[in-house]
Amino acid sequence: MVGILATVFAALAALLHVYIFVMESVQWTQPKIWKRFGVADQAAAEITKPMAYNQGFYNLFLAIGVVIGIVLFYAGGGIALVLFALGSMVAAALVLVTTGLKYLRPALIQGTLPLIAFVLFPFA
Repeated sequence: MVGILATVFAALAALLHVYIFVMESVQWTQPKIWKRFGVADQAAAEITKPMAYNQGFYNLFLAIGVVIGIVLFYAGGGIALVLFALGSMVAAALVLVTTGLKYLRPALIQGTLPLIAFVLFPFA
């Protein structure tokens, strides 16, 4: 049962990070997206587009790591990859908070699911 819960939270964390990838790397210059990230205007969105594009791929790679880690876990492998990817997601959320308290809510959104999965997986 714990393994199923860990997997569900890990999969949800991966899906969330894929969604973040889409917003940052694909939809960044759409007003509803850059406003969500606190970008001042369309010109600033264009200027920051390369940075957001790159950052989005980091989120995608973490999601891929979680998915491959889950597959390996159920194939009888270790849990090292899934824990590394989940831990990296949590660490990224902690780094986000260090940039200012206005980022606490996004950090909680980004970090809660992987933290729950990270805590549960060793008991799976």
